[in-house]
Amino acid sequence: MRIISWNVNGIRAVHRKGNWQDMVALSSDILCLQETKAREEQLVDEIKHPEGYYSFFASPTIKKGYSGVAIFSKIAPNKVESVMGVDHLDTEGRLLVAYFDTFVLLNIYFPNGGGGPERLAYKMEFYKEFLAFITALRKKHKNIIFCGDVNTAHTAVDLARPKENEKNTGFLPEERVWIDEVVASGYVDIWRHQHPDAVDAYTYWDMKTFARDRNVGWRIDYFFLTKELIKKVNAVDIRADFLGSDHCPIELDIEL
Repeated sequence: MRIISWNVNGIRAVHRKGNWQDMVALSSDILCLQETKAREEQLVDEIKHPEGYYSFFASPTIKKGYSGVAIFSKIAPNKVESVMGVDHLDTEGRLLVAYFDTFVLLNIYFPNGGGGPERLAYKMEFYKEFLAFITALRKKHKNIIFCGDVNTAHTAVDLARPKENEKNTGFLPEERVWIDEVVASGYVDIWRHQHPDAVDAYTYWDMKTFARDRNVGWRIDYFFLTKELIKKVNAVDIRADFLGSDHCPIELDIEL
């Protein structure tokens, strides 16, 4: 099974630039998109119903053109949910949970901590409640995968300029400690697990400074798996060659 995760920074923009068909042509079994910036009714049929896929969307309830996630799956899930059960955290369309026969897949667009202390506090609360949510979920389901834009680089090797960003959101100590807690809870950053010594491997580059041309980036997009799934992984890849967003897709090949 091939699962692809990609922060598209606007699904309509990806379609307009001609990258949508390229994405579909990668023939993933499941495609998880973040930062779609559109409600379902704003999308053309080609996006809403790609041939061969079941499609599911979550978007903000109080703000248009913002946030949003989508899952496209060739396999029909048993059910799909879009909330954690915390009202003020469930209004921004950041979560889809798809329940399959042998695993649960969560597609997440975690908040960015920029914009002042209130948004950083919101991000940290979202982190806390999400970890509690998947901890409870694991009591019922052994095989869990969550993927998406976590908006934090875990260690110094996961961004090009760690020293310059020590006091910036996305690399703050409290943000990185949360990823430590995720790992301590039994989840594996599978890309880093498979590529422990890799450097200069990033999934996000600032567009304003043309950082992608110089590979001055951040690895902030992840697949996290419960430990039991490690032995089922065939490969995990960062598709830095794929254009269309300030992020690139990440890809997981796993036996499920």
